[in-house]
Amino acid sequence: MIDTVVLIPAYKPDQKLIETLQKLSEARYMLLVVDDGSGSDYDAVFIEAAQYARVVRYATNRGKGSALKRGMRCVLKCFPNASYLITADADGQHRPADIQKVCDRLHQKGGFVIGSRAFVGEVPLRSRFGNTVTRGVYRLVSGVKVQDTQTGLRGFSRDLLGWLTKIPGERYEYEMNVLMTAARDGIAIDEVAIETVYENDNSSSHFRPLQDSVKIYKEIFRFALFDR
Repeated sequence: MIDTVVLIPAYKPDQKLIETLQKLSEARYMLLVVDDGSGSDYDAVFIEAAQYARVVRYATNRGKGSALKRGMRCVLKCFPNASYLITADADGQHRPADIQKVCDRLHQKGGFVIGSRAFVGEVPLRSRFGNTVTRGVYRLVSGVKVQDTQTGLRGFSRDLLGWLTKIPGERYEYEMNVLMTAARDGIAIDEVAIETVYENDNSSSHFRPLQDSVKIYKEIFRFALFDR
């Protein structure tokens, strides 16, 4: 029985989303795509995506965290046979083989699993520096050592989905809030090593280095001061 959903939030995706879905459709996954308000210019991409996945669409952009939580609520409501959820990005950085690694670990141990990059090879300087700093700050505040705090490749047992939908954050800060809340609530974070992939110097990313980093660090210190 197929028991794992791969959830992909997508904002103005290109053909890499379709290529990822095509490859994943050959494996034993249920697929779910949440369009985070990409607009009518991207209708063709999502129509094609619907050949492989259930597609849920927002009319306006609400942020990655909002798209992830909507997808999680959809899994709870519409995928009763799903025992596990894996989140992956739409830009082709998460290879099917690495998604399978997270899936395998979930089936072995359950809980919360992240796919961690080693940041070797040709990594954009802003990405290498950003993850190094954020990793250090997260460890200092939470007391938990995690190799890759910014990875979007994450896996969860179904029993964690209700918990996940209650965590605050609508944009990129949501994923850091998940890590902080897990540390606070004593939920272990398991890691599996995955490939470090950046295509075209990560030009397809919608992450805004200044604005989104400010939100992330604001949330880290809010947890440090008020939620520990």
